[in-house]
Amino acid sequence: MAVDARRAPHPALLLGAALSTALAIALLVLWQGGTSAEQVPGIQGPDALTTSALPVARTVANAAAAAVIGALLLVAVLLPGGRRLDGTKLRYMTWAAVAAAAWAAASAALLVFTLSDLFARPVGQVLAPDVLADFVLTDAQGRSYALMTGAGAILATVCPGIGTVRWARAALLLAVAGLLPPAFTGHSAGAGNHDAAVTSLALHLVGVAVWVGGLALLLVAAVRRDAGLDTAVRRFSALAFWAFVAVAASGVVNAVVRLPSAADVFSSRYGVLVLLKTVALLILGVLGRWHRQRVLPTVGDDGSRRPFVRLAAGELLLMAAAMGLATALSRTPPPGAQTSSLSPAEELLGFPMPPPLGDFPWTPLFTQWHFDPLFAFGTAAAALAYLTGVRKLRARGDRWPLGRTIAWLAGLAVTVLASMSGLAVYGKVMFSVHMGQHMILAMTVPILLVLGAPATLALRTLPTAEKGGTAGPRELLLALLRSRCVKVISHPVVASVLFIASAFAVYYTSLFESLMRSHLGHTVMLVHFLAVGLLFFWVIIGVDPGPRRLPYLGRLFVLILTMPFHSWFSISVMSSTDIIGEGWWADVGRTWGASLADDQYNGGAIAWATGDIPVLITTIILAAQWVRSDAREARRVDRRIERGDVNDPLAAYNAYLASLHARDRKTSRELRTETED
Repeated sequence: MAVDARRAPHPALLLGAALSTALAIALLVLWQGGTSAEQVPGIQGPDALTTSALPVARTVANAAAAAVIGALLLVAVLLPGGRRLDGTKLRYMTWAAVAAAAWAAASAALLVFTLSDLFARPVGQVLAPDVLADFVLTDAQGRSYALMTGAGAILATVCPGIGTVRWARAALLLAVAGLLPPAFTGHSAGAGNHDAAVTSLALHLVGVAVWVGGLALLLVAAVRRDAGLDTAVRRFSALAFWAFVAVAASGVVNAVVRLPSAADVFSSRYGVLVLLKTVALLILGVLGRWHRQRVLPTVGDDGSRRPFVRLAAGELLLMAAAMGLATALSRTPPPGAQTSSLSPAEELLGFPMPPPLGDFPWTPLFTQWHFDPLFAFGTAAAALAYLTGVRKLRARGDRWPLGRTIAWLAGLAVTVLASMSGLAVYGKVMFSVHMGQHMILAMTVPILLVLGAPATLALRTLPTAEKGGTAGPRELLLALLRSRCVKVISHPVVASVLFIASAFAVYYTSLFESLMRSHLGHTVMLVHFLAVGLLFFWVIIGVDPGPRRLPYLGRLFVLILTMPFHSWFSISVMSSTDIIGEGWWADVGRTWGASLADDQYNGGAIAWATGDIPVLITTIILAAQWVRSDAREARRVDRRIERGDVNDPLAAYNAYLASLHARDRKTSRELRTETED
């Protein structure tokens, strides 16, 4: 029996009920527990308006941000369709604009109420333009809320004018970026292990926004009986699973970082709130599994939307309750937050000053480990995705070289070693160790990863989108490989300049010190080194297809021409009398080991010495690829002769030379996946 759309609740009522639930839970928990900060005798606390309005503004901002991301996700990813937005998608772009306006307004209110709360002054006294400007320019929280307000305002302005899927995806990226700034302030930024806390909170925010926002807008689409719901629900199912994994993993990391001991889970108010959020997450996981097994197979049939609407509405209300608990959690200090004191070095590093390095072989480099969620989760996801692709190939009877799998997994293992072992710990207190970390990420890891041919594997395993439908991951990857941007940056000259010049730009300007002082900046620097290394070695020895492929002699020439500049950089570091990032090293206050000048000299020597080994390995790999390519081409010619396509041996040889010439001059139009080893 078909579901009568008129009997379904209005979407606004569903979303309003979810928001009301979140607000009710947040305010109830806060009123039960009092104010978040300890009242200091003799110092006036925030007024009643600020105390009540701050959690409301935070909840509305979080809900509006999730709605923006959900609407844009529905338009750009979930609903099927062509490149141009149809009437249904344009309607959801309007929804995104309205939600973005609410996000901007709530973020602006959050900025004002946070300032009132921090300085314990009534709202009317902090509304002066000079006070607000000073808060935005000098305080990290002020900047984060100002960026959120700006992102919401931009989206509210541009979303109604977007008419293509490409620009909708760009708006989705802006919405996700606008969600992240608060992750770098507050409890997480002040935690002892703030690197892990900040990264895990950023991952948590994105996971929650995608999960909650996507489900809320899917529920709206189901109530409105929009076409393509069955496709959208199935696409969201896989996305929701990864969002659940991200939320669960990041939540565990945050709890471990903020709670001093397991006993605090039950003995502190903060721990009880974490426990309640965990219970809600587990229930949502069970409901999600039920959704996948029982409800999703029936979506799209006549009369089958009612079970989906009922279950999704229940999930959304439970998610709203969890968001309310999260708002209360953000206003609740972790155990010991008022009494714990961090040393200056620990505040800068995010961990205590490591012990002195002994004599060779410097065993602390292998015993001091520092967990980084970005690299931990990133490498785990990359390994899982790659192995899933290999398994899919073998399941359908295709082969995949074992050497490529080994190279890929080895590259990920070395990435973990460089980003979380003692290299990462001592890399923040010693320039020489930092330079070793840089060389590994820029010159060792890329060699292994490009030999794994991940793009080729993805092109062979990702499903092809239906004709005329929304482009899927495979089509997006092909478009990226064919794009003008990739064509420009993969030019040998551009790739070489980026590989070498970026090192000079980072270390011979104030950029290095600025990046070291921020966890986000430090992470961006490491990812940048890895990215430019991947780009350069992809041009030289990459197996994956690209817009242009140099002949092997040309690749060898580029490699030989680039490496002297690397040596020049290393020598310049060794001979420099100016200390690179001197302010950072002075504030860290390392009192053991080599002096700053000697340590910098050692760093230059490490860069020089470690640069030769990867070059030698790359040259050997390039020579082996050259020989194997010629052997494959010779076998093709032999097969043609055996088939009688070429009778004259001299003509066969000329055909062989012509094929080599044609292969070396192929253009982006001949981009194709590799079909044989």
